Amino acid sequence: MCLEYISRREMLKLASLLTVGGAAPLLSAFNAQAQPKSDGPVKIGYLPITDAAPLLVAHNNGYFKDAGVEVEKPTMLRSWAQLIEAFIAGQVNVVHLLSPMTVWARFGSKVPAKVVAWNHVDGSALTVAKNIHDLKDLAGKTIAVPFWYSIHNVVLQAMLRDAGLTPVSKKQGKPAGNEVNLVVMAPSDMPPALATGKISGYIVAEPFNAVAEVMDIGKVLRFTGDVWKNHACCTVFMHERDLEQRPEWSQKVVDAIVRAQLWIRDHREETAKLLSKEGVNHYTPHALPVLSKVLAPPASDTETYLASRAIRHAQWQEKRIDFQPYPYPSYTEELVARLKDTLIEADRGFLTSLDGKTAASQLVDDRFVKRAIEALGGMSKFGQPAGYSRKEVIELS
Repeated sequence: MCLEYISRREMLKLASLLTVGGAAPLLSAFNAQAQPKSDGPVKIGYLPITDAAPLLVAHNNGYFKDAGVEVEKPTMLRSWAQLIEAFIAGQVNVVHLLSPMTVWARFGSKVPAKVVAWNHVDGSALTVAKNIHDLKDLAGKTIAVPFWYSIHNVVLQAMLRDAGLTPVSKKQGKPAGNEVNLVVMAPSDMPPALATGKISGYIVAEPFNAVAEVMDIGKVLRFTGDVWKNHACCTVFMHERDLEQRPEWSQKVVDAIVRAQLWIRDHREETAKLLSKEGVNHYTPHALPVLSKVLAPPASDTETYLASRAIRHAQWQEKRIDFQPYPYPSYTEELVARLKDTLIEADRGFLTSLDGKTAASQLVDDRFVKRAIEALGGMSKFGQPAGYSRKEVIELS
């Protein structure tokens, strides 16, 4: 089955699910289910990417049980469409979703769910063919993104425009000299597409950037965390019904996830091992060397990236992927503003009237994560200043 067909099919399915009409049958089935028991199990849905690490570590380390809730073995799904479908229908009740996707779900298709924490920060990069040395070299080329509603698409388009290039979506014909054609592609399809020259690069979550490096088929041109400092990529999304009707259960779930994030920060190599295909739970199909390059890279990697200018803001001291659970309102506000100026080949009518501050207040429920953070010693434990506000730092060049 060709790559174009797989991506197009999944994109159309997801686009349908995240509309009011498309989500309605699934929401109806969800609402028809019996009210959840106060001691019901945590049902995690995830994609096999490093974004899912806190959910998987919390399961592996027994943190849910320590908090007093039962948990089923996490369900690995193969696409965002499958993950969204399972969540809306109530087959799973805790998922990690791309932060812009939660905006679409909440305000575009009216899914009654909220972001309760960030799952991780940074953890993505723009990976390109070896003959690409600068953003301007992407003129007339094709770049893959994991989905239109992704932080990857937002950051990429901002960088391209800053370089004087125009992002386009052309189903036929080649892009003009100053254009960069964007296509949606499943992350697992990106490395082979780059290796065969089907695309000139891709921007996506780890470990697919590390895959290209380990396979020696591409290189990192820029880390997204070096563009938007400590940006959220995936967030923890939960049903509003659970948050309101069983708050004690919800608190325990968030406590376990936040505890897992703190553990990962001090156990990066161990995290790589337990996530790998060699791990006891076989959470992902990725080999340990690939995951180690993301979670526990050697110090020499930083020097290499500084020399190639994949990292330009050494003073930020960003990790390739890091873990900090608090969902800063300023991020959501900035994200909504930037989505309005981003090319999105999907329903975007709701963005016209969506205010950033309104989005931050209605999309995010930070009651549980604040309690979880304070119980572990506060924001300083996660390398952050005290308090729950910040100013977004974005440096495109």
